[in-house]
Amino acid sequence: MKIRMFKLEDAAELEKLIAKTMKTTNSQDYSMEYIDANILSHSAEVLIERAKQGHMYVVCDELRIVGCGAIADYWGSKTESILLTIFVLPEYQGKGIGRQIIEILEQDEYFLRAKRIEIPSSITAVGFYKKMGYDYKNGIAEIDEDQVYRLEKFR
Repeated sequence: MKIRMFKLEDAAELEKLIAKTMKTTNSQDYSMEYIDANILSHSAEVLIERAKQGHMYVVCDELRIVGCGAIADYWGSKTESILLTIFVLPEYQGKGIGRQIIEILEQDEYFLRAKRIEIPSSITAVGFYKKMGYDYKNGIAEIDEDQVYRLEKFR
C-alpha cells in the first residue's frame, strides 16, 4: 500500500469509493435517504474543493485507490484542525488502512500545529476513532443535528 497526496485526476474514483463505502458500510447505521444526501456532498467537485482547503491523502493498492482522508484548519483557526473524508473501501476494511490514514494525518502540518483536533464521526466509525485516541467533544456522547458524533483529541 502506498499513501500519497490527492491529485485532481483522483476525484472521480474517490467519489465512487466514498459512495460504495457509504452504501455498504454505513447502511447499517443510516437510512438510504441520509446516505444518498451524504454521497451528493462528496461529489468529485466537492472533493477537489476540500483538497484545496487542506491536505487530502489517498491510499493506493497498486493503481487502485482504496482509502482516503483529509485534514484542514477548523474554521480558519491556526490552533485547531479537523479530520474529514476518511473512508476505506469495504473489502479493505479491517486491514489497518484506516489506522495508516489516521497516522499520516497526525503527521501532517495541520495536525502538528493544532492544540485540538476535531473529527465528525459517523455512528459506524466512532469505535474506531475512540481506539485512535479521540473522545467525545466536551464529553457529549450524543449524535448532533448532522447525525454524527463530534470527537476531539488534544495535543
